[in-house]
This record gives sequence, C-alpha cells and structure tokens, in this order.
Amino acid sequence: MDFNVKKLASDAGVFFTRAVQFTEEKLGQAEKTELDPHLENLITRADCTKNWTEKILKQTEVLLQPNPSARIEEFIYDKLDKKLPSRTTNAELLGQYMLEAAIEFGPETPYGKTLITVGEYQKRLGGAEREFLHTSAATFLSPLRNFLEGDWRTISKERRLLENRRLDLDICKARLKKAKQAEAKAAAAPDFQETRPRNYVLSASASALLSEEVDKAEHELRVAQTEFDRQAEVTRLLLEGISSTHLNHLRCLQDFAEAQATYYAQCHHYMQDLQRELNRSGFICRHFTAPSAPITTGTTVTFTLHILSSSSLSPCQKPVTLAMEQSQLPITGARKARVLYDYDAHDTSELSLLADELITVYTVPGMDPDWLIGERGNEKGKVPVTYLELLS
Repeated sequence: MDFNVKKLASDAGVFFTRAVQFTEEKLGQAEKTELDPHLENLITRADCTKNWTEKILKQTEVLLQPNPSARIEEFIYDKLDKKLPSRTTNAELLGQYMLEAAIEFGPETPYGKTLITVGEYQKRLGGAEREFLHTSAATFLSPLRNFLEGDWRTISKERRLLENRRLDLDICKARLKKAKQAEAKAAAAPDFQETRPRNYVLSASASALLSEEVDKAEHELRVAQTEFDRQAEVTRLLLEGISSTHLNHLRCLQDFAEAQATYYAQCHHYMQDLQRELNRSGFICRHFTAPSAPITTGTTVTFTLHILSSSSLSPCQKPVTLAMEQSQLPITGARKARVLYDYDAHDTSELSLLADELITVYTVPGMDPDWLIGERGNEKGKVPVTYLELLS
C-alpha cells in the first residue's frame, strides 16, 4: 500500500494544532469565534429533534415488540439487509393451541365447541395484530430510522466539518495576532543598533521578514474566513431542513395513530362477535348480581347454572342444580341498570350503550333471556344482559 508520508505528516500537524486550540479555548486561554445566533438556535433545535426521535423510536419498538430477544433478532436482520421470517403472534399461537385442545377433548363436546369458537377468534386477533405491526413498521418506524441513519449522519458530518473550520479560523486569528505583536515589538525596540551599516541592514531584513509574516497570516485568515463562512452556510441549509423532517414525522405519526385505531376497532369488533356467538351457543356461565335483601339463617337459595346448549340436551336431560350460586333475579317491571361496557347496535332493533351510563330495562314475555329491552330518554331497543349490572 502506497502511503503519502507528506500528507500524513500534514494531517497530523493540523490535528495537533486544532487540539491545542480546542484545549486552550476550554481553559480560557484562547479566543473562540461564536456562531451566528440563528445558527445556534438551529443546532439546538436539531439536537432536540434527534434526542426525542431516538426516545420515541425506542419506546415504539418496545410497544410493538415487548420481547427484547425478538427486537435484537429484528435489528440483526435489518443490519444484514435480510427479510425477517414471518413470526406467529401470541394470539395466533393461543388460538392454535385451543383448536388442538378441542380435537383432544372432542370437537362435539360443549367445551370442545367453545374452544374452537374462541380459538378461531384468537387467530383473527393475531392476524389483525400482525397487520398492525407491519403497517406501523412501514409507516412510522422506518421513517424515524431513516432520519437517524441518513439525514442526521449527514448533518453531524457537516457540523464536525464546521467545527474544524472554526478552529482553523481561530488558529489563523491567533497567528495573525502574534505576528502583529512581534512586528510592533520589533519596531518599538529593535534588536540591532542602527549606528553601523551592517546592523542597519540586519534590522531592515528582520523588519521585512516580520512584515512578510504578517502578510502571510492575513492571507491565511482571509482563506480560513471564506471556508468557515461557506461551511456555515451549508450547515445552516441542512439544519433548516429539520422543519421538513418535522412535517414528515407528523404525517407518519398520523398514519401510526390511524393504524392503531384500525387495529383496536378490529379487536373490538371481533370480541363483540365472539361474545354474541357465545351468548347464542349457551356455552358461557352468566354473571349474576347479589340479592338486594340479606340471606338469613335457615333460608335455602337454589339456582340453575346453564352450561349446555339447547341443541345438546336430550329430552330426558335437565339443567344441573347447584346449591352455592345465585341466579339472576326475575325482572318484574322496569328497573335501573348500569352499563359495564360500550356496545354498538348492529341493527335498528338494538340500542347502543356507553360504559357507566344508567338506563331503564325490562323484559317482555317470550323474549330471549340473553336480552332485555333498554330505554334511554326517547330511545328504546334490545340490549345484551352481559353488558349490564342490574341495580336493586
């Protein structure tokens, strides 16, 4: 390998000179050229953008992938520029386990049928989660990474170059200052007696050398000032581009929020469908409210817990009677109920509900026991019992 020794020695000399200037500035022994206030503000704003972008990116990665090992694997694949293998989500894995368990327990049994139903919806939830992760990575994480690994590296490189140009400028200023001081000192107290011709010639020669040194230092200062101004302008243009970066990140943030809203809406829709299916199948146990009056000694309370669907009961089978639970109180007339969860009506016969609101409910003869008639002001419609807490 061919080394340019002269260039290497020159670069080492420049590095050493800059190091000396930087150290003297830190110790307060040398003057430092201050940057333009506008440029200083741009640098501060850029540093703030970089720091918060790193924090937001890191925490979003934790939100989307809580598993540190999985994040490390994704990082390695990204650095190797390879496509990450498709990973099964936890919900999909749970759904698969439920389906396999249903086969073991018997798909025709009540438990097996319920496992199949819940397992299928868990797989749907997992599919929605995978789509959300993919969309978030493409529309939000990638732009943030591109800024940190692309634009910010360019800005950092130009800022380092600007700092070097500033150090060179201050070195030239210090060199010119020393040259002028030496010239002034020589003019005030010459080293040679001018009474003899030979000493007069030596004094004139020294003055010429000092004057030439001043001229050289002034020329180097002009060159250094020009290079510094040019680099400051380049750096300023790059830093002003941070405003465009903010606009781009704003659009990405809106896309991320929209992907989140879509994902949670899908999950809510799937869970509502699952709850309706379980209510229709009759496989779930109901949650009942406590009686308004206390149970005294000697009082026997019996109730029925329905755990089988009507289609699976034979004519000779009867519901199981337990002695340690309490059924829902029979509704006689209208009564108040508190809504436990939000509910969106699926047709005009149903009434939409908001969590924690109070409504009036009652039943009508022949009505499905899983539903009640709810009234709120002038609005009326069917509401699911499982979404309500009946008040005494």
